[in-house]
Amino acid sequence: MRVLVVGAGATGGYFGARLAQAGRDVTFLVRPARAEKLRATGLRVKSPHGDFAIEAPKTVTAAGLAAGEGGPFDLVFLSCKAYDLDGALADVAPAVGPDTAVLPVLNGMRHLEALDATFGRARVLGGTCAIAATVGADGEIRQMNDLHTLTYGERDGSRSARIEAIDALMQGATFDPRLSETMVLEMWEKWTFLATLAGSTCLMRATIGDIVAAPGGRDFIESLMQECRTIAQGAGYVPRPKFMDRTKATLTAEGSAFTASMLRDIENGARIEADHIVGDLIVRSSDAAAHPMLDRVYTHLKAYENRRAREASPTAP
Repeated sequence: MRVLVVGAGATGGYFGARLAQAGRDVTFLVRPARAEKLRATGLRVKSPHGDFAIEAPKTVTAAGLAAGEGGPFDLVFLSCKAYDLDGALADVAPAVGPDTAVLPVLNGMRHLEALDATFGRARVLGGTCAIAATVGADGEIRQMNDLHTLTYGERDGSRSARIEAIDALMQGATFDPRLSETMVLEMWEKWTFLATLAGSTCLMRATIGDIVAAPGGRDFIESLMQECRTIAQGAGYVPRPKFMDRTKATLTAEGSAFTASMLRDIENGARIEADHIVGDLIVRSSDAAAHPMLDRVYTHLKAYENRRAREASPTAP
């Protein structure tokens, strides 16, 4: 099975490198400068599970794909930020053939609509991942803890021949692969968790432990979590009790240093997925008055985006 990994950043680079390490046929779709860097230094990973390098990773650029180089592929692994999705779809289109499966691990749900419209619903799987990783200044991928789970499945819950083949491809790589028969529910559950985590830590500009230690902090997190759960329930995907218990325990743990990556992006003045993680959740609510805290979170995030855009403007004072 030939795999195209879109990008060689923290998420795609990590899981793609692990697959290549296991001997799978992996090609990375990267920009020309990144391709040159990978040719010169290889794809290097520092991880609690063991450092390693892919000395000569296979790469292709968007121009190369457009010229017929490499494609079509059997599996496209898509892990870009949601605000980069439109560009990624245009770049990857030549790699998608009649039998190509697309595995996205973006946050939220809105990306599925764009992928379905571009490639057809039948080609698009569901997926999530859990990993904390970053790319260093030298291009090295650094895994920041031992969590590295990749979950995938057919959106109708079936165990198709192609998902079985993809599962076989994933097994044996040095991460935790998991085939799910409840993939769309799990995507909604992750969205509920992530919107609560990002909403609380970004609005308060603090870790979970800092918020819990503040007057009203625990109640705020629990109320925000319930608002997100109610929206998921209204969409027909009720988060399971065990999931909610784990989420509550994680997001109200005393002394926890846990924050959302969105907060780190804000602190670094970077782009954020405000519309995809919070805004789209609000849009899907059946009751406009049922999520006042989530509304305030969204206002806060959009104000940050507005300020960032204004300060980046050539006419800014």
